[in-house]
Amino acid sequence: MPIPDYQTLMLPLLEIAANGKEHRIREASESLADRFNLSENERKEMLPSGMDIFSNRVGWARTYLKKANLINYTKRGFFQISDRGCGVISHKPEKIDIVFLRQYPEFLEFQRPKRITGEGPVSENIDILSNEDSSQTPEETLADGYLKLRKQVESEILVRVKSCPPDFFERLVVRLLTAIGYGGSLADAGKAIGKSGDGGIDGVIKEDKLGLDLLYIQAKRWDNTTVGRPEIQKFVGALHGKKAQRGVFLTTSTFSKDAWDYVETIDSKVVLIDGQKLAELMFEYEVGVSTINSYVVKKMDSDFFDDEVSGSTE
Repeated sequence: MPIPDYQTLMLPLLEIAANGKEHRIREASESLADRFNLSENERKEMLPSGMDIFSNRVGWARTYLKKANLINYTKRGFFQISDRGCGVISHKPEKIDIVFLRQYPEFLEFQRPKRITGEGPVSENIDILSNEDSSQTPEETLADGYLKLRKQVESEILVRVKSCPPDFFERLVVRLLTAIGYGGSLADAGKAIGKSGDGGIDGVIKEDKLGLDLLYIQAKRWDNTTVGRPEIQKFVGALHGKKAQRGVFLTTSTFSKDAWDYVETIDSKVVLIDGQKLAELMFEYEVGVSTINSYVVKKMDSDFFDDEVSGSTE
């Protein structure tokens, strides 16, 4: 079944604590995963940042219950139901969500903290989560927004590359492969591109900075024409003629299924990079893009505070 969102987890998490005992959040998370019959893959599914999705959602469910004073944190990694939480459970609510928690003034205060500036707090309040009623945690909202922006930039990159002259595309390929780590210096790589004159090969660069092996390149700046198997076979034939085993075929368009299937059956190692992958690599290695803003997501370092407490003296 789909991984439950953090609001769906609020009531089951409070029910786990209903016996009044201390509960370890990790054990509660495992219990909830069993309750919702999550598969091993679902339990291990990650956000783009590498954060565990299910654990993140359980963590936010716990945070919101705490901010509404339905549970208390007893010690690191543990929680316990509060008197208010016991009262809520006794009424057997059908669900607990953001709307339910807004009946408590402490939770409303949590939702709208005061803005902090260099001159101190100001009277204006801001909602830290404008998408508060959604099923996404703040990390998921941030990751989703980032991915949407990235896809938009990648789409713009591909459109622009397709409109550039073929010789610009060849230089772009050099810069990209060098940024990834191939070709030695940019100057060395640039000398090799377009110099081979062999059918089916646009250039050859060093596979490593020492030049112990060579990487052969074919670059096709095509708009919507699909690159088929015959083009790949021609490239592979050119590789065999040079007694080469490795090649990269890049295009701004797409490859046919036959082309993808063909490279899986040959002895030579040929990597196909289509337009979408090309744009992704340009974004990742910052070729043709620039950074306008960056945001660092931080969390409290519990170990720091534990060390400070354990190291303090009376």
